[in-house]
Amino acid sequence: MQGAIISIGDELTLGQTVDTNSAYLSQQLVKRGIFPRYHVTVPDDRGQIARAITHAAQTVPVVLVTGGLGPTEDDLTREALADAMGVDLILDEASLQHISSFFARRNRPMPERNRTQAMHPRGAEAIPNSNGTAPGIKAKLHDTTIYVTPGVPRELYVMFEKTIGPELDKLAGERAILTTTLHTFGQGESDLAARLGHLMQRNRNPTVGTTVSNGYVSVRIRSDFPRKLAENELNQAVHAVKSALGAICFGRDDQTLPGAVVGLLVEKKLTMATAESCTGGLLGAMVTDVPGSSVVYVGGWVTYSNQMKASQLGVPPEVIEAHGAVSVETARAMAVSARERSGADAAVSITGIAGPDGGTAEKPVGTVYVGLALRDRARVFLLRLGGDRETIRDRAAKSALQLLRLLLMGEKTTGVTWAEEQ
Repeated sequence: MQGAIISIGDELTLGQTVDTNSAYLSQQLVKRGIFPRYHVTVPDDRGQIARAITHAAQTVPVVLVTGGLGPTEDDLTREALADAMGVDLILDEASLQHISSFFARRNRPMPERNRTQAMHPRGAEAIPNSNGTAPGIKAKLHDTTIYVTPGVPRELYVMFEKTIGPELDKLAGERAILTTTLHTFGQGESDLAARLGHLMQRNRNPTVGTTVSNGYVSVRIRSDFPRKLAENELNQAVHAVKSALGAICFGRDDQTLPGAVVGLLVEKKLTMATAESCTGGLLGAMVTDVPGSSVVYVGGWVTYSNQMKASQLGVPPEVIEAHGAVSVETARAMAVSARERSGADAAVSITGIAGPDGGTAEKPVGTVYVGLALRDRARVFLLRLGGDRETIRDRAAKSALQLLRLLLMGEKTTGVTWAEEQ
């Protein structure tokens, strides 16, 4: 079974408000084995809304419409639905009583305009709204079931959970759509696609696709089968993708890279410290954003100036003088000293040129060195990063985390393709 989602409002089409309702409704459809065929966003225009509803009803058996049920002149969804159905609006007395009581409980008179909210197309029915004044609407157009809800998220959520969701459970039948996402860091999308190969063929079920966000390449897997087969098929696809990608895959669904590193340190009963220059504490912030990180993270240094590198971390001034603050030697000294002074099992250092100024022909903007000091040895990696200052700092911190993770796992660091061991 397939469904369509129509979001209504000038504020959405103008980009003034982010449409979170469509994401929520898509997730709810998928949970019930109903595939969201498309989303469409329509302004507060009666004709455009009516045409969107008519088209959806000719396309899919379930349509979810959100927004445009308020009491003002630009709330036109109920009128547009009536136009699409070819009927007039009628007053629902039970809804009117609910709206009147809503205002009475607050010792306020009901504005005459709110009476409009008690109306729905002839032949439709009202969906109770326990969180606001605007009832939802359930209607039929041809063989399509249409549900209309307010655009206010808290009203939509309760209405869906109490009324619409249970009805869709009955409509959906025995088919299930299960989804999951595997996250990677260290290689580009095209490199991952090459490694996944036939797994990404569009005629496969489960389907496998990739998305990129904030430097992470995530692999989306969707299993669409009869309910008793869907989970097993999904798990087999997950195993195949993990086998193809190897250790650069660090997590699934809500798991983050910092969370994966913290979890690994906890598992191995190890601690870590940080020593940062160009990232200005970003690496430490990423780690401490993870709940429970205090078990493994002992602390760190932000040594932006050469003087601080020498006085706080004990980096020999002659090393900085001879090789520069952005160098293999300085990154190694920062990491080794951070590990020794903190007593941690591992220490990570970052020093580089985040820009927009400070680059040279020999060391352009985006040149970053990451030092990793473990109990047995210290290793340094050169990163050549592109982008603006914010991007370079972000990628440097994430690269440091992934390199540390790979080393702790005993995996090859070549998984981070832009990191060259020095």
